[in-house]
Formats: sequence, C-alpha cells, structure tokens
Amino acid sequence: MELAEIREALKAMYGGENHPITDGNYDKSLAVKCINGTFVGRKKENIIAYRGIPYVGKQPVGDLRWKAPVDVTPRDGVYEAFYNAKSAFGNGQMETGSLYYMDEDCLYLNVFKQDDAAGKKPVMVWIHGGGFEAGGTIDPVFDCHNFVQENPDVIVVTIAYRLGVMGFLHLSHLPDGGEYPDSQNLGLLDQVKALKWVHENIAAFGGDPDNVTIWGESAGAGSCTLLPLIPGSQQYFHRLIAQSGSVNLTRSPEEAIACTEKLMDALGCRTVADLLKVDGEKLLETATAVLFLHQFPERDGKHLPTDTFAAYAAGAAKDIDILIGCNKDEMNFFVSSFGLEGWDAWVEGRLKEKFARLLPEEKALVDSYMKDVKGDYFQPGASLLSQSWFNAPIFRLAEEQTKAGGKAYVYYFTPESPDPIMKCGHAIELSIVFHHPEYSSDLGRAFDADFCRAMREMWVQFAVTGVPSAAWPLYNPQDKRVMVLDEFDIHPEKEAERQIVDWERTYFLTKYYAL
Repeated sequence: MELAEIREALKAMYGGENHPITDGNYDKSLAVKCINGTFVGRKKENIIAYRGIPYVGKQPVGDLRWKAPVDVTPRDGVYEAFYNAKSAFGNGQMETGSLYYMDEDCLYLNVFKQDDAAGKKPVMVWIHGGGFEAGGTIDPVFDCHNFVQENPDVIVVTIAYRLGVMGFLHLSHLPDGGEYPDSQNLGLLDQVKALKWVHENIAAFGGDPDNVTIWGESAGAGSCTLLPLIPGSQQYFHRLIAQSGSVNLTRSPEEAIACTEKLMDALGCRTVADLLKVDGEKLLETATAVLFLHQFPERDGKHLPTDTFAAYAAGAAKDIDILIGCNKDEMNFFVSSFGLEGWDAWVEGRLKEKFARLLPEEKALVDSYMKDVKGDYFQPGASLLSQSWFNAPIFRLAEEQTKAGGKAYVYYFTPESPDPIMKCGHAIELSIVFHHPEYSSDLGRAFDADFCRAMREMWVQFAVTGVPSAAWPLYNPQDKRVMVLDEFDIHPEKEAERQIVDWERTYFLTKYYAL
C-alpha cells in the first residue's frame, strides 16, 4: 500500500476523538471506573476495546516537553474510550504507527478484554518497536481483538511512549539544561508510568495486577529488558517477553551528548529555551535527517546502569522470568526496507562510524567473520549487524541472567518470506503473534496456521505460568538449549547445532553495545 492509502485506512479504522460523556447516556456494561475517571469502551463480537485512555495527569506539552511524566490524579468524570489517541512524533518512513496523526499529546494506552465476568486474569502489556524513534499502538497489526478472542484468559494492554527527539534527548549539559535531568530516558519513564497505571487500575477490568508480563519487539524488546533495571519498576511486572531486542540497544552519555550537539547545530539552537521554540514537526524532521537510528536510551547511571549487561550479571533482574529470542536473518529486514542503494549507504556509514573504535585484533576477527558469510554481496554486512545488534546480545543477556540465578527461555525463529532479500527478517513474526494472518500477505505468503497458533499458545502460557511449554528447556550456559521455532518442526536444540552466535568472532562486540 502507498503511504497515503495507509493513512486513510488508519483514519477509517480508528479515526475519531474521545470526548467526555456528560449526559449520562452510555452503556454501563462497557464502563470501567479507574483512578482518573470512568472509561467507556466499545464491544465488537465478544471483545471490548478501551482505546485512548490517558495514563498521565498532564500530557508532556508546552512547558512539560522533556519533563518526566506526571502521575494521574483522581477524577470522577466519564469519558469515551472509543478511539486510539494520537501517535507520538515518530519517523513515518519506518513504522505504520507513525503514519497516523502525531502530537506531543501522546501518553495513552489501550485495553483489550473478553466480555465475561471472570476476574484476576493475567495481563500482557505490549510495548511497540520502531528503533525508539517510530511506531505506535495504532498500527493495525497491534489491534488485539483476534489475539484476545483466541486467548480469552488474558487481558492485553498496548502502551504509547515518547520517541526519538521527544523521548531520548540529553539536555542536562546545556547552559539551561539543569531543569531537564530525565530527558535522556523519558520514553522509558513513560513506560514505567503506564505500568504503574496498569498496576493500579487493571483489576477493575478483571486483570490481575500481580501477574503482569511486559512484551515487546525490537525497541519494545529492548525496553522490556531495560525496564527491570530502572529503580522501582519491578513492582509493576513479573515476566518479560523480548522479541529481537536486548539491553545493548542503548548509548553512553558521551554518544547522547554528541547526538544533541549534532541536532542543535542542524537547528541553529544553543539552549533548551531555543529548542522549546521549535515545533514538533521541525524537531522530528531534523532529527530524522541527522540522527537516524541513533536515538536510543542512555546508560546514564541514574535511570539505567552504565553497564546494563553487568547489571544482569549481578542479579538485577534475577526475579524476572525472561523469554527472549531472535529471527534467523534479522538485518535483512533493513536491507529490504532501505532498498539496496539505501542499505549500501547506511551500512557503509555505520561501519565507518562505529567499527572504527575496534582494536586491530578485533577488526581482524570481524573481517574473518564477514569473509566466511555466504550469499549476496550485501549479506556479510547484514549478517555482521544481525550478530552485533541482535543474536549475540540476546544470548549474552540469557547467559548473564541464568548465571545470576534467574530464568531465561530462548528461541530462534526460522520461517522465511519468499522475498530473497528479506528471508527471515526482523519483525516478520508480528502478524503471527498478534493473530493477523491478513498482514502476513505483505510478506508474500501466509504462515502455517497450526504453527502460528502453537507460537501464540507458548507466549500466553509463559504469561500465565512462567513456563512457555513443557518441552521448552530453560536456558543454561552449559548446553545453551533453545527452542527452534521452525514452521513445521518446533523443537529444542543446542545452540551449537545452529551456530546462532559466532562466539569467537562476534560475541565480544556486545561490549560495544549498539554498533
């Protein structure tokens, strides 16, 4: 579909604006009383969706731009929860969720539940991906109607958060930046605030606040693995599912400051006061041009530890059960999405910028690895970045988690699209886990229905019990057993049999985080 067609489709499906209900004329059976008001959802078949519920007391607009999210306050009003809220400012070239109407007024969530009287259901909270600079809950693939209809024993919440220049911009070093001590990690703080809202209100929807699983893909998976490291966050969730993302998707304070300076130069700004005068569209446009795929959370030593892997090794998340994994050809998604010319330019710049810091002996290892990669001319670069961004960090997190006494289940997803460039690329499993077979057609084929159902059952079983399947072994550093999600043969296997990670030539790259 063309971009204009996607925008129109989103408006047709979800367009509208929620309003207060002041005349008392609403369906009481669809109303749920929360701390910050009573919200009235809409029912389709046997599923009730509550869309666009604010999880903050004030939206981050005006003087609250680049400030920490504000807690909700008690309200007695009744409000429609019929429509998705505006998306956070994000790069529409990357994610469908950023094609919808964007605004700084963006901190909202959605709740999906079956229409029944049962209570204390496990809760799954979805955090969308998009490189921390794109995406949104309005993406049709994240509509959870089908998922909850098939899996009525869980309630699903999808949350929005500030992205890119609005959510991850280091400001405290600027002359007037002292009032913005949290700006570098606002997107993560938004997520914590959303989880707090869920903890305090989900029982009214029939959910169990003491059985919450956070769940995300790509930047959403990175978020899920980072959230346990934020002080005070673990009281709000108990398990996490991370699809293709880990704690490496972060940057150092020095890298964050360099990004801010590049943005300031491009805008002709010198102070936060200057930046506050720039409208959101201009900020987004400029950041997209000069900071593409650099706007990650910051290992600031305040909200996140300076070494996230070491924090896992020290047991910071040992009480959180983890399900994590990667796809067979992660970076091929980016080759396909950027186009060959765009990929060539991007990967050349990325390698020049990031791999220049390697020691000579490390460069030799990387060169050796790339020379052994078979396939098209772009495959060595794609495979190397698959290793450094996804495969190796995911396995290192599982290693550190289990050595510290925690539990981790690891998967390896292998079904391919018919696209010879995409193969089994990043994010192609989303239509499967959200039960939207109609969107798998974008990949050129449907996936086996039994396989798709089995995969969803494992995700839900993990959320309900902490064990995805009786046949799925816990990861341990000795035999490194993973669950291979093969379309026609789901089975456990030793990592060494698949060689998912090159332990000698790429695993060491995890110390450099997001190369």
